[in-house]
Amino acid sequence: MNWILLIIAGLFEVAFATCLGKAKVATGIESTYWYIGFIVCLMVSMGLLLKVTQQLPIGTAYAVWTGIGAVGTVLVGIFIFKEPATFWRLFFIMSLIISIVGLKVVSH
Repeated sequence: MNWILLIIAGLFEVAFATCLGKAKVATGIESTYWYIGFIVCLMVSMGLLLKVTQQLPIGTAYAVWTGIGAVGTVLVGIFIFKEPATFWRLFFIMSLIISIVGLKVVSH
């Protein structure tokens, strides 16, 4: 159950980064809504991370949480913000995914 919560926390990390990107290009009240979304997603993400670190090793949990956020945010950048999907970007994203899976496999 903690691993599922950790994945959800990582997805909320992606959401708060996405909100920041959207707020940057929004204007007026729309920008405010994106910043509110950022704060809500940040609180949920951090709250879930806090909860799972009571059972999972902090180093593993934080690395996985950060990895999910990094991979997800790069993918959001590519698909939503139209950032380039170069070979090397995708190569290093794949290496992050492999590292996250490896941490899950070796954690007790």
